[in-house]
Amino acid sequence: MGENRQKWIGHLAIFGVYLIFAINVIICKDITNSRLISPMGLFFLRSLGAALLFWLISLFTPREKVPLHDLFSIFGASMLGLFATQYTFLNAISLATPIDVALLACFTPIFTMFIAAIVLKEPITLKKAGGVAISFMGVTLLILNTTQAPTTLAHSHPSGIILMILNALFFALYLGIFRPLINRYHTITFMKWMFLFSTLAAFPLSFKELSSINYMLVPTNYWLELGFLIFFATFVAYFLLPIGQKRLRPTVLSLYTYEQPLIAAIISIYLGMDVISIQKIIAVVAIISGMILVNKSRAAANNLTPTQK
Repeated sequence: MGENRQKWIGHLAIFGVYLIFAINVIICKDITNSRLISPMGLFFLRSLGAALLFWLISLFTPREKVPLHDLFSIFGASMLGLFATQYTFLNAISLATPIDVALLACFTPIFTMFIAAIVLKEPITLKKAGGVAISFMGVTLLILNTTQAPTTLAHSHPSGIILMILNALFFALYLGIFRPLINRYHTITFMKWMFLFSTLAAFPLSFKELSSINYMLVPTNYWLELGFLIFFATFVAYFLLPIGQKRLRPTVLSLYTYEQPLIAAIISIYLGMDVISIQKIIAVVAIISGMILVNKSRAAANNLTPTQK
């Protein structure tokens, strides 16, 4: 019963993470379209805000000593799981539509499956590989559709497609490589160092731009959106993410990326930021069908004895 409860906590945490990430896609698109701040400047503000919040909360939680060699490892996790992923995402969102960005994030389970097989020795079953292949075909259809279409409000630029594929690869590497490190420390301890390192890395690249902005001319709605990005999309989401990482295997966890395109599609179409097409519908059906097949594979695997796994 305790194990099932822990898994439910993990599933709820990751569901919340990707719900926030879906809304995050819409808000980041709106901010980057305004040209008020560059992707790197936006990343620095988000990272700084989250770092301050995590370090503030750490004052009221038991202190954990982190050895120097683990600090170097956390620095690597920060560069891969925060700096690289956020940099590619924030640049991609300015070149692609919200639906396409959310759909391309579905590359993460594909990369994660192979990384988990290498790092964590997770078996790649025929059913799981077939599900991934079907999802891959859906994503490929999306890429062919977007790269052949003109670059308008409702179409993506090829550079945005490439950046999102890199984003998915970086995040999959983070999920697969650093899970043992994440399990060694409390969420607050791990994240306060993660965001401190990413803030320090982004500061020299964004200082000149941020010091030249006339903040008095920034509209109120952008401050509210920035507040959402800092508190919910950065602080809350990255607080919940390790909770799920500790309770779910990387391949299960990464499947929640399929939640993003559905929510992002509904919101972006409602706001007039994107349009739906027959190609995108087919792509979504293929991607979700692949996800269901992978889930069936995992359900069957859970019925095996430990020695059979």
